[in-house]
Amino acid sequence: MNAANTSEQLDTKEIQALDSAHFIHPFTDHGDLATRGARVITRSEGVYVWDSEGEKLFDAMSGLWCVNAGYGRQALAQAAYDQMMTLPFYNSFFQTTNVPAVKLATKLASLAPKVGDRSFEHVFFSSSGSESNDSNVRMVRRYWDLLGQPQRKVIISRHNAYHGSTMAGASLGGMSGMHAQGDLPIPNITHIEQPYFYENGKPGETADEFGIRAAGWLEEKILQIGADKVAAFIAEPIQGAGGVIIPPATYWPEIQRIVDKYGILLISDEVICAFGRLGHWFAYERFGYKPDLVTFAKAVTSGYIPLGGVMVGDRVAKVLIEKGGEFNHGYTYSGHPVACAVALANLEIMEAEQLPQRVRGEMGDYFAKRYAELNDHPLVGMTESCGFVAGLVLVKNKQTRERFKEEDAVGMICRGHCFNNGLIMRAVGDRMIIAPPLTLTHAQIDEMIALITNALDLTYADVKKNGWLA
Repeated sequence: MNAANTSEQLDTKEIQALDSAHFIHPFTDHGDLATRGARVITRSEGVYVWDSEGEKLFDAMSGLWCVNAGYGRQALAQAAYDQMMTLPFYNSFFQTTNVPAVKLATKLASLAPKVGDRSFEHVFFSSSGSESNDSNVRMVRRYWDLLGQPQRKVIISRHNAYHGSTMAGASLGGMSGMHAQGDLPIPNITHIEQPYFYENGKPGETADEFGIRAAGWLEEKILQIGADKVAAFIAEPIQGAGGVIIPPATYWPEIQRIVDKYGILLISDEVICAFGRLGHWFAYERFGYKPDLVTFAKAVTSGYIPLGGVMVGDRVAKVLIEKGGEFNHGYTYSGHPVACAVALANLEIMEAEQLPQRVRGEMGDYFAKRYAELNDHPLVGMTESCGFVAGLVLVKNKQTRERFKEEDAVGMICRGHCFNNGLIMRAVGDRMIIAPPLTLTHAQIDEMIALITNALDLTYADVKKNGWLA
């Protein structure tokens, strides 16, 4: 079947009815979805997707933060096909392995830079970021058990963080809506405030001063719990699903000082930030801190097939391997040969086209320059970007920073205008966020900014009509 003609052969209403009858979606109000009908996405190419009605959308979210190399990469489909015809599956249990998994682990170890005395020579594979963070909990607690400190079980995270939606992942995350369902968080996981300067900074406080103060919340929590009971601190380099919260430059160096002072493991959740998103293969290099475990998923295959994992730092790997005996943890699809083959092909593309370097260099500079121009819009309180991820805040009053009421749902109004006018942009409360493919051209950046501006203009007209402006 020709992909270009797929939408012409679909009955949208029929697909929507079947969807409503049988498909339980993630993070969805199904009563609302049944009323609206799901938008049926049928094909893609480059930075665009099309729906079943033939409408073209600029995907400024890379699917779900993951299609870094863009859509339509035949080399990735070919890699999957070739591996399926050779060895479609075999498990990694019972002292067996497969060639793509070994090659990918070796490749990832070569891409993960050594920072100070920390290096990464080992990889544990999963199928998603959520699974990977579950594995982090297992590895961290096993590590301390083997060192004779089984009381070190507490893992500290941040409010409004996102670390997945499994029991452990949702517990590590700090989103109240997730914790309200399922009796979460599970025991021995606790949270500190996020480093969100626009919301939590004090009058007259500089961003650098706030960064030091925000990092200090970790030390306060450690002392409250007792350092001998704390196992690890987990954090995203930049909080993604929480609204693209970019910490001040002083934040991560101070976090590093604190975890070193108390001998606590540091977990860098880079499910969103790794593989070029911030201009580096791994984001800890961008911010200069030294994690012990690094969570990855999404862009390792550019989202073409599920794969996740953990880069296991040498000091943790050494203890697990030399003292641990059998590690009673793993997944059927750990090191899945097809997923690993696609990842290898994806990393080859990213290297050949120098996608991380493009983001770190002139293309990233142009992206930041154009995105910052949105600060001039009367509805925008602040923009910020880092690499190819960015966010802006919708406000009633730019001078006083007065925010809209939560029930106004201004972010969702803006999101609706985006989706109805050819743009996929995500709303997180009153923050609008993007994370486009790393393949953007100058012309596509200009197109994206024009689409965002149009959605902001339409939103401004709505809030003005509703009398919501200060």
